Amino acid sequence: MTDPTTVSPTDETVLRRAIEVARLAREAGSHPFGAVLVTAGGATFEAQNSVGDGDPTGHAETNLVRLVSIRLSREELRTSALYASTEPCAMCAGAIYWSGIGRVVYALPEQALAALVPAQDGEPTLDLPCREVFARGGQTVTVAGPALLPEATAVHAGFWESL
Repeated sequence: MTDPTTVSPTDETVLRRAIEVARLAREAGSHPFGAVLVTAGGATFEAQNSVGDGDPTGHAETNLVRLVSIRLSREELRTSALYASTEPCAMCAGAIYWSGIGRVVYALPEQALAALVPAQDGEPTLDLPCREVFARGGQTVTVAGPALLPEATAVHAGFWESL
């Protein structure tokens, strides 16, 4: 049996898709973040970051939680895995937790992202790893990552300096 806290080759394949979704978000004029959810039955859902539309809560993971929460049962969510191009922030981790999704796999860790983003007035970050958010709850969310750091970093190249 595979350890759910380790990133498997199958996980890497889905993470690459999440990174591609992040690239598509960037091309659409938003921040480069993407998320993919895979159910135990193999159904796949995707969402991009949409903060470029003016909604600060339009993170890829939150958009994906909104999408799947109305389509999947609680049991389907519990046995699903959410793959994120970048570690879910505290807000997204909260949405993932409340939706009941049972596993998160991410590529770029939050602290590596913070190192890429220049300090911006009025744009404070939350240095709160998703594992810490999940650890405070009463249900288990298994986390695997980081992984594919060069690929996950590449989608951000030059983006943050241009803001």
